[in-house]
Order: sequence, then C-alpha cells, then structure tokens
Amino acid sequence: MTEYELIVDSSEQPRERPGEYKEQKKYFSGKKKNHTFKNQIIVLPDGQDIVDVIAGKPGPKSDINLFREGKKGFEPNQKFKGDKGYEGEPSIKIPTKKPKKGELTPAQKEKNKELASERIFVEHLIRVIKIFRVASERFRLNPRKYEQIIVTICGLVRLRIGALVLPI
Repeated sequence: MTEYELIVDSSEQPRERPGEYKEQKKYFSGKKKNHTFKNQIIVLPDGQDIVDVIAGKPGPKSDINLFREGKKGFEPNQKFKGDKGYEGEPSIKIPTKKPKKGELTPAQKEKNKELASERIFVEHLIRVIKIFRVASERFRLNPRKYEQIIVTICGLVRLRIGALVLPI
C-alpha cells in the first residue's frame, strides 16, 4: 500500500442520548451540540476502494487521535492526505493554513486547490455511505451493534463501487 497516498477523513453521526451521566459526557460533542459517534474512513486515491474503517468512537474524540489509534495497522512510511483536522501528524499532507492577518500566496492557493481535488473522493464515499438512513440519521438501535452495522454498510458500498467482487 505504500505506493499509494491514501486519503483519510472522519464524520460524526448523532446517537440516542445515553442514560448514564458518564456515558453522556463521553459521547457529547460540543461541535455538533449532540451525542455522537465518530467514524473514520481511509480510501485509495480516486475512491477506488475503502481500505480501513474505524466506527463507533465517541464524538468528542479528535480526528488526529482517532487516526493515531488506527495508524498502527499501516506501514510506518505510509503517506496520507487529509484536512486541517489532522494538523500535526507528519505522515499526512494537509492544506496550508492562512497566516494570521495575512494572505496565502497564489502558489499556496493553487496547491490547496489541487489537494482538495485529490481529497474529494473520500467525501464522495462518505456521502455514498450516508445514503443508507441508518448511517446518516440519529442512530436509535443498540449502540453495541453500531460498529458492526457501519462495517456492513461499508461492505455494501464496496460492492456498489465495484471494489468487492463476490464469487458466484
């Protein structure tokens, strides 16, 4: 896999409010102002296949910490592309941030545009996953089955995009 520069992104999905106070604190995302599950998806360039899925982590967990947990399954010299949520990770190429009270140079803007056009494939695959209502609306089923359901949906998406071929 090291010959590819994999693309990584994460998304949040609302869930039922947990009953216990500790669980509520664990899953409350201040960003979404709701209790959420966080999922991370890693895909091949051009969105050809889903390489890795991490599902069902607590919503407040940051993208970069989620990535660092899942990175152990990859080669140490594997390269990735990501958004600004992965700032600080040396193996991930991220867009250049606009300096405080300054502007980006035209070359930096062009580089950011090029990176965004390469990264868009992971956003498209997240959209295809969220076509399934169970993966986009508030998750009301048993929370212990969440990861299994999301991984199953990713398998269906792989079948749909032609990455998974079943023997007849």
